[in-house]
Amino acid sequence: MDDQTADRPAKRQRQNKAKDRESWIERGVAIRAGFYIFGTHLFAGFVWLLFYLGEHAHK
Repeated sequence: MDDQTADRPAKRQRQNKAKDRESWIERGVAIRAGFYIFGTHLFAGFVWLLFYLGEHAHK
C-alpha cells in the first residue's frame, strides 16, 4: 500500500470536518441575521408606537 492510498481516508475525513464546520458557521450567520432583522423590526415598531401615541396624546 502506497502513501497516497493510505492518506485518502484521512483526507476525506478532514474534508468532511471542514464541510461540517462551514455549515455550522453558515447556520450561525443565518440565525444571527434573523435575530438582527427581528430586533430591528421590533425597535422600529416601538418607535412607530411612540409617534402614534404622541400624535394622539390629549393635553
